[in-house]
Parts: sequence; structure tokens; C-alpha cells
Amino acid sequence: MTSSEQRPSHWRTIVSYVQRGERQTVGQDRAWNQYWADLGKHVEELPEGPLDFGSWFGRGAPVLLEIGSGMGEATSLLARDAPEINYVAVEVYKPGLSQLLLRAEEHDLKNLRLLRGDAVRLLHDHVAPASLHGVRLFFPDPWPKTKHHKRRIVQPEFVALVASRLAPGGVFHMATDWEHYAEQMLAVCSAEPALRNLHDGWAPRPDFRPVTKFEQRARVEGRIARDLMFERVSEEA
Repeated sequence: MTSSEQRPSHWRTIVSYVQRGERQTVGQDRAWNQYWADLGKHVEELPEGPLDFGSWFGRGAPVLLEIGSGMGEATSLLARDAPEINYVAVEVYKPGLSQLLLRAEEHDLKNLRLLRGDAVRLLHDHVAPASLHGVRLFFPDPWPKTKHHKRRIVQPEFVALVASRLAPGGVFHMATDWEHYAEQMLAVCSAEPALRNLHDGWAPRPDFRPVTKFEQRARVEGRIARDLMFERVSEEA
């Protein structure tokens, strides 16, 4: 998609976040004030066109986008364990981004950058087609009530957008602990012709994805996390 294309009007119901409070701890305020200018950008303030990730990171490397990094517990460990990747986290929740900045400081991360804002807008307006090594969407808001399912981010239009931004062979990796949402993810992604499932149904839980406190709580409540991994097929396939 080019910058001249318009976002479909019905995308206004598909967002990558819900509004939350922004009260921060002293440590989070310090991290924000100290590191945001170098490591973070606001999606709404990005110049028109694709973001030059190579210039931002100061190196050319595969770019992996994580949508909804939350409080950054998993994100910081994933970035730490893959220093060869330019790891980008997009999140709307300021205290979560500030906490991730604290974790980046703790692990001395050089390969992590943060974006604040709507991931749908970021992908549509500021990510070049076929440019991403991977996209991760871990434990998105489940919107468990049937009348709210339309608000879930994993919808056909969103999946088609993600697929268009993945380079051939790039992987869209999702995880959720809500069984019905996992089934929806599987159905929607399986119906996208630009993607193919790397596994027969659910993916085996990868060792590299950390078990966070959030997932541990889900286990206590009797919910099992399911992973899905879909690969961008080449145009020749």
C-alpha cells in the first residue's frame, strides 16, 4: 500500500489497544525522561511514509515487530536473546513502555526500539510492504463477550495487512490463553492466501517465548496458552 491509499473506514473498529490509566512510578518517570527521546517515537508524530528502521537502529538487520508489549517482561527477554534482530515494540500504554525502558536499561539492550500508538496505523502508514522479518502478537485483549468479538484485533483485514508487511518467509506468531480466540486466530489466518500454517493446527510452545507472570496467572485460572505460527508465502508459491 502506498501513502496515498486510504485506510478502510471499518478499520476504526479494529484497534490494537484499549485505553488505560497512565499513572507512573518514580522509576518509570525517570526511565521515560532519560531514554524515550533516543529509543522511542510516537506513531502519530512519524513523518509520512515508511519508517527507516536501519537509520533508527544505526545498522541494517532483520526487523521484528511486537504488537502490544504490555509491561515488557517478555519483550525485554526476547530482545536480549536475539541481539542480531532489530526488535521493535509498539504499545499505547505509557507506564508499560516506561517499564520496558527500565528493563532495557537492566539488560543493556542495544537492539530495542519502542513506538507508542496504534499498531494498525503503524503497519498501514509507516511499514513498507515485505519488509518485516516477523510480527508477534502475544496475548492481545481477548474481548471475551460475544458482542465485543468484533473489537478483537485479529480480523481478516488486519491479518491481510500483517501478511503484506512480512517478507517472504517471515512469520506471524500469535499466542493467546483464550480458547475461542485461538480458534478465531486459526480460522482467520488459515483463510489468508498469503500465509501458510507452519504446523498442523497449534504450534508447539516455543522454548524462546518466556512464561510471564500473566501466563502463569492464566494457568492458575485454568486457561492454556496456545501458539500459532503462520509464514508469508512467496508470490511464486
